[in-house]
Amino acid sequence: MPMQPIPKADLIEIFSSIQGEGVLVGFRQIFLRFPGCNLSCHYCDTDFARTATCLVENRPGSGELKSWENPVDFAQVNKLIKGWNAELPGAHHSISITGGEPLLHEPLLLSWLPELRKILPVFLETNGTLPDQLEALIEHLDWVSMDIKLHSLTGERTEWEIHRRFLEIATQTNCYVKLVVGEQTPDLELQLAADLVSGVSRDIPMLLQPVTLDNKIGISTTRLLQMQALIADINPNLRVIPQTHRFMGVL
Repeated sequence: MPMQPIPKADLIEIFSSIQGEGVLVGFRQIFLRFPGCNLSCHYCDTDFARTATCLVENRPGSGELKSWENPVDFAQVNKLIKGWNAELPGAHHSISITGGEPLLHEPLLLSWLPELRKILPVFLETNGTLPDQLEALIEHLDWVSMDIKLHSLTGERTEWEIHRRFLEIATQTNCYVKLVVGEQTPDLELQLAADLVSGVSRDIPMLLQPVTLDNKIGISTTRLLQMQALIADINPNLRVIPQTHRFMGVL
């Protein structure tokens, strides 16, 4: 039986940079940014609209970008990543599948991820609201970075039970949970999030990420420490990590 062709994809960016968030902060990754999102968070700093072209680094880490016409052929992406991995052996920890919300592209990722994983481990960054799509892909993922979207910051309803189901699936691989917080984040939201995570497993790392406004942390250190103290006993794997890539000025 002939193999089905791997479908093309609309992409926004392909680049090599330092992971600036979460438990893998400081590791270098190859980023594939997919368009589209099912949420409209107030603090979002990413333009995830579909574009006619995909911006691709000329050389890994150069910051010099060229354009590829969308949709992009998988063979072209695969060749690029293999080339970068050969050019800089050991430099990249993993391939980051990011967006927007990449799980909106679940049928395509079912074809792409098994092949990409032959080159490097695969890391998914997600808003944690599409559990059915995650379940279809979980066997092809090495890391899941899941947000719990708090109403106080996003303006969107927090889907607690959907987040819970999502996290239960994510625990089949390496995973952690990230909360973007600001001065307006109430204690009750933090406690609900911490209880949700610990209810699935107290071993899941949980991160407070202060919202970034104009490349500055948009919350006082005093309030951050209050938040940490409030939920540290609920989740012993709690850390506070800002968006370090914003301060470094990298892609």
